[in-house]
Amino acid sequence: MKRSIMNPFSMLCSGLAIGTAARLLDIFTTNLGEVFSQMAVWILMGTLISIYSRTAKLAMANVLAFCLGMLLTYYFVAALSHGVYSMVFIIGWTVFALCSPVMAYFAWLAKGCGIFARIVSVGIVAVSILSSILLFDRLRIYDFIIDGALIYFLFFKKVNR
Repeated sequence: MKRSIMNPFSMLCSGLAIGTAARLLDIFTTNLGEVFSQMAVWILMGTLISIYSRTAKLAMANVLAFCLGMLLTYYFVAALSHGVYSMVFIIGWTVFALCSPVMAYFAWLAKGCGIFARIVSVGIVAVSILSSILLFDRLRIYDFIIDGALIYFLFFKKVNR
């Protein structure tokens, strides 16, 4: 079952759906819209997609498809709804999406054995925490939940590939 879900086409479809949902949450809710505007939640999703992919190459393709699908529909819905968005954000998130295969590769390696895998895992958690502080001013309650989930999946949850 998992193998049929973790492929680039289904990740593209998931990204399209989540991009639409994220934009609608921005429009109609304040709290959930804010959560899905933070980088930490996308780091968590990308990490989960990566570590549950069978191979590093598949992790890279899955995460890229997910991120591009999410961006496409998020800004498409923003344009349809006459939402306010900046070219700076579009460029920033596009750069993030285009760099995501490299990040997915390292996230996939994080579930390996040895010190390098642990260093990568610590780096992923550190980037998640620092992105909340540096880009969004502080850690919020949901950041602790997101980062706690990230720690659980990276350090404690076993993954069978």
